[in-house]
Amino acid sequence: MNIYTVSFFGHREINNSIKTEEKLSELIKELICTKEYVEFLVGRNGDFDILVSSVIRKVTKDFDYGNFAHILILPYHTAEYCNNTESYNAYYSEIEICENSSSAHFRAAIQIRNKSMVDRSDLIICHIERKSGGAYKTIQYANEQKKRVINLAEYL
Repeated sequence: MNIYTVSFFGHREINNSIKTEEKLSELIKELICTKEYVEFLVGRNGDFDILVSSVIRKVTKDFDYGNFAHILILPYHTAEYCNNTESYNAYYSEIEICENSSSAHFRAAIQIRNKSMVDRSDLIICHIERKSGGAYKTIQYANEQKKRVINLAEYL
């Protein structure tokens, strides 16, 4: 099976979430309709991550081809996850704890997890409005790795 992996990164707060949601829906529909199998790798660290997961769930419900996985990648075990495992398992197809970041200092863990997600990915979809922060650093890394990057903020 040909697996196409997509990761999502963005700033904690986003502007113009309605247009961002529209563009995300369009891209996710296209991926589901054109790829044999798609892994959507997501975090859970801000507005963009929450929006992405919501759109993935909505689009995959409407276009249920059974050719996707909605995978939460956590940088380490969190109290929120440990206390709500059933809810997480009901919301995501799979949940992974990133091995590379799970034993790192918590301040470095998210960036280590992000790099690991980039390394796995064929495509990066992001929402980057400013040249600072962890999401921006992650996209710099993706560009260095010559990954295909779509910045939704450029379409708004």
